[in-house]
Amino acid sequence: MQTIICMKWGTRYGPDFVNRLYHAIQRQTRRKTRLVCFTDDGTGINADVQIEPIPDIDLPENLALTPWRKLTMWKYPLTDLEGDVLFLDLDLVITGNLDELFDYEPGRFCVIENWTQIGKGIGNTSCFRFPVGKYQHIYDDIQNNPDPILEAYRIEQVYISKDIEDMVFWPKLWCASFKHTLMPKWPMNFFKTPQLPEDTRIVAFTGKPDQDEAAMGIWPAPWYKKIYKHVKPTPWIAEHWQ
Repeated sequence: MQTIICMKWGTRYGPDFVNRLYHAIQRQTRRKTRLVCFTDDGTGINADVQIEPIPDIDLPENLALTPWRKLTMWKYPLTDLEGDVLFLDLDLVITGNLDELFDYEPGRFCVIENWTQIGKGIGNTSCFRFPVGKYQHIYDDIQNNPDPILEAYRIEQVYISKDIEDMVFWPKLWCASFKHTLMPKWPMNFFKTPQLPEDTRIVAFTGKPDQDEAAMGIWPAPWYKKIYKHVKPTPWIAEHWQ
């Protein structure tokens, strides 16, 4: 049994984001694979998804609902999780087979090389795999003494990247950023539709636009940014995100 986990809190991403993720996982795995969702509200989530509460974490109020909350996934023990577990954010589209993400560099922390910090040793935690329990200090340290960590690091994925020595990046073509790698450069984004490379398995939609917005050709932005924030309707998103 392969295990994939995700998190949902607050109201930005509804249960449909979890359900679409679940259906995509089932389409894009040949082995038996389950999805475990850690959430503060399981209403409307597919009954085949395992629902678990989000563990507590000692964070300042202004960071409690930010990606720093993802550090709870490094807690051990954590429900029934064991072995190599794959974490996926909700703001992504699965476009290729995921089984190889479990076979690649087993027993190590595997993560996307952050698209905007190439060569700086920083992972992007939209998609990462880790051996449960091996790095539980990631959670324990910030739970027990958060101030030095929060003073040293502005973003949780930088803290993780700098604290784990045994980190390896996924093959470059496996994980793409919709904005940073697939969007045609300005001004061609007004004329060309973003293309999906054949070997891509994960497309992350960090920030805006979200998956549904990009599929329809909508990029929410202030009027004065519309001169460059534009995306043409992108049909392949709907094909994979359903």
